[in-house]
Formats: sequence, C-alpha cells, structure tokens
Amino acid sequence: MDREKIEKAVSMIIDAIGENPNREGLIETPQRVARMYEEIFQGLNQDPKEHLAKTFELVSETMVAENDIPFFSMCEHHLLPFWGKCSIAYVPNGRVAGLSKLARTVDVFAKRPQLQERITLQVAKAIMDDLDAKGVVVVTDAEHMCMNMRGVKKPGTYTRSVVSLGDIDKDEAFKMMGL
Repeated sequence: MDREKIEKAVSMIIDAIGENPNREGLIETPQRVARMYEEIFQGLNQDPKEHLAKTFELVSETMVAENDIPFFSMCEHHLLPFWGKCSIAYVPNGRVAGLSKLARTVDVFAKRPQLQERITLQVAKAIMDDLDAKGVVVVTDAEHMCMNMRGVKKPGTYTRSVVSLGDIDKDEAFKMMGL
C-alpha cells in the first residue's frame, strides 16, 4: 500500500470540502487514515488458501455449520463501511477445516473494497475449492452506511445475500444456520 499517496489524497479531500488540513484536529488525520486503510484493506494481500490449508480427517458426511461470524468491510461504491454476520454450512469431502479458519476466510474477503454479494460468493467458492467440499451454503446479513447516512437514509435495514454451490440439502443447511 502506498501510505504517502493515501496521506496526500486525504489532505486534498480535507481541503476540497472547505476545511483547513493544517487545523489542529485535522493535521494528523491523513496519517491516521493511511494507517487505518492498511488495517482495513489488509485482505488485498492475503489468500484464503493459507487459512483453509490446515484440515482434519472426517470420515462421515456430517454437515458442518458455523453461524454469525461477524465481519466489517468497506463498500467499493462509496468507501463507507458495512458490517454484519456470515453463516456457513458445508458438507465435507473427507476433510474439515478448523472453525477459526472459516472466520479467517470471511475476514480475508471482507478486508477489501467490496460488495456484500461478492463476499458471499467468494467465501462459498473458497470453501468449495480449497476444502474440496461436496456442497456449501453461505448467508451474509449486513447493514450498510451508504443506506443509513446518505441516499435513502434507512438505518436498521439489513441486506441478505445467499449463495449455494454443489450438492447440499439447502433446507437442512438453513435449519442448521437457524434460518
């Protein structure tokens, strides 16, 4: 990430909105924003495979579900935050990932400029491809600041995205997810 470019751009935005970038409360804002961007966009430099590579043998076809994994992301259209929860249900193909690895996979995709629908699809594809799962359902529910504080201004509105891939009993998956 080019921290210097981010700092310059933030300073220009502060100036462009009619504020003084040298005012006491704003003088260090470009540096703070640059550090923040390094943190919240760290998923750009990560590969979910590194988290899903560690697996354990499972000889049954028991469906695995992990519910309400919290995530935070940035809308690529407005660069405003959105946040919510992701639930994953999958049928393993002889191997399962550690539960923390599913949460880390969600974070890899959430920590990029994103669309909620894309996160949902990317998580589902990673589970299918990297775990060689027989089937997967991923559900994300999120609240978007671009809906809350601008445009239609409808705080409390949640958007749900659902992706189902492979051979999976969706009714059973949704039941396990509490949906």
